[in-house]
Amino acid sequence: MRLFNKSLLVEMALICLLAAVLGFAWNHQLLYNAWTGKATATSPTRNAPVAQGGVPLPAGLMQVKEFYDRKEAVFVDARDGTAFAASHIIGALSLPLGETEVKLPQFKAKVPQTTLLVVYCNGYDCHDSMDLGKKLLLAGYRTVFVFEGGYPEWKDAGYPVEGGKP
Repeated sequence: MRLFNKSLLVEMALICLLAAVLGFAWNHQLLYNAWTGKATATSPTRNAPVAQGGVPLPAGLMQVKEFYDRKEAVFVDARDGTAFAASHIIGALSLPLGETEVKLPQFKAKVPQTTLLVVYCNGYDCHDSMDLGKKLLLAGYRTVFVFEGGYPEWKDAGYPVEGGKP
């Protein structure tokens, strides 16, 4: 007795062919865009979640790097001015938690409240970024992420940093 007969093999081939045709038909636009080099993913800022309950949204290294590469967010350094001056993520703005009351009006004048913000500090043990994120939400910003790994994780990954002035 043969394990496979011709009709069974033909049926299996037809099922596979039908599955492939349906897959291509269903995903034709995505496949066409990928083949022609057009963007295939929607921008995270269009569908970015809004922080609920006054608590900023957590973000990991990969998500933060994507925001950075696409220039979709303003990075906010919650560390003190000395740490910022020594080194920070390129393009980040300094808004130390301890100086929020003084510097927040200038920050609000520079950065529209519709802007996606990524707040960071000195890593997982530093809570300044979470506290600053809460203050930014209270100030009217709607989309605030806290980069939990902060500056140390960014630098350790070899991503762009620079020295600057607070």
